[in-house]
Amino acid sequence: MFGTFYNGRYIILLMGAFSMYTGLIYNDCFSKSFNIFGSSWHVNGDPNTWPETGKALDLDRDFDHHDPYPLGIDPIWQLATNKLTFTNSFKMKLSVVLGVGQMMFGVVLGIFNYLYFKKKTDIFTVWLPQILFLGCIFGYLVVMIFFKWSMVTSSFLHEEGGAPSLLITLINMFLSFGSVTKENLFYDGQAGIQSVLVVVAVLCVPCMLLIKPILIYRERKRRSASGYGEFGGEVVSATVNDDGEQQVVSRSEPGEDEEEETSMGDIFVLQAIHTIEFCLGCISNTASYLRLWALSLAHAELSEVLWNMMFQKGLKMNNLGAGQGFVIFAVFAVWAVLTICILLIMEGLSAFLHALRLHWVEFQNKFYEGNGYKFLPFSFKAILEGGDDE
Repeated sequence: MFGTFYNGRYIILLMGAFSMYTGLIYNDCFSKSFNIFGSSWHVNGDPNTWPETGKALDLDRDFDHHDPYPLGIDPIWQLATNKLTFTNSFKMKLSVVLGVGQMMFGVVLGIFNYLYFKKKTDIFTVWLPQILFLGCIFGYLVVMIFFKWSMVTSSFLHEEGGAPSLLITLINMFLSFGSVTKENLFYDGQAGIQSVLVVVAVLCVPCMLLIKPILIYRERKRRSASGYGEFGGEVVSATVNDDGEQQVVSRSEPGEDEEEETSMGDIFVLQAIHTIEFCLGCISNTASYLRLWALSLAHAELSEVLWNMMFQKGLKMNNLGAGQGFVIFAVFAVWAVLTICILLIMEGLSAFLHALRLHWVEFQNKFYEGNGYKFLPFSFKAILEGGDDE
């Protein structure tokens, strides 16, 4: 077992580094926040008019004297009654941003396959429509997420009666084509821009589906008209010599320069499968990245439960006199063991498996085909032992 941990030491190191990074972004460490830069929120009205202890207070953002919290979530949200509503929305949007960004990166990587195998027509018939389809729908959603974060202010909410819904906006792009209701209006000219994006995305589907098979069919027809064909397992061409006699010239042995041709029916079916898989995959893969939101939510709630039900109760035992130190030590030991077992080991394994699946399925299916040479991972052991250089 320890050998497995040792072999995965670099993955564990990176997981630890990125967990600390996400902790800074969420401003969450064992269900508590760091108030490093000071909150940008202040309490309304005169302190003498505040309600009794235990009742909620309304806060306003004090951007006249404080800038937005520079790193992560403002620590005041840790005390808010609507904390879960806010953090859920933030983490869900962040999961979509990360997911669409990684999928777009995977599609971009596919161009190197086309360039390496000299399939330049596939760049315009497959790769470019995929980029446009993903960008016009889900890339636009990511842009709208950042737009809503940066442009929708508290004054906007009070004037318009609530922020527009991004999900409803995305759905209405197709269901209410060419029109945007006042409740879902983010900016002027939104209906026109969304209509153009929908048209481009829809046109990308027949481009991915038909253009490549049609070009293959025309190329085969041209080759057939020029006299090329396959006979007896050899690729041959029929030509006419200087005496006007027809002669057959062998081009290659089977399997040397020409691959066995696939029937046009199979090519159309295969291209249809790839097109449907990509278009539906963009939707299902984006939804699959929401597992990041679920994992973060589970981790935050578990850490808060462990703090409130264990460690906090030990700190509140003030009537034990000299024995309070021993009680706190014992409670801390139990809390630390549960934290390591549940939050670090169990959730660390869960996060690793989910991240592995996202890389393997949602990310790699945008460019990886499984052809070519067998993958041999880099290994110091193989180098020191003088393994094959294949």
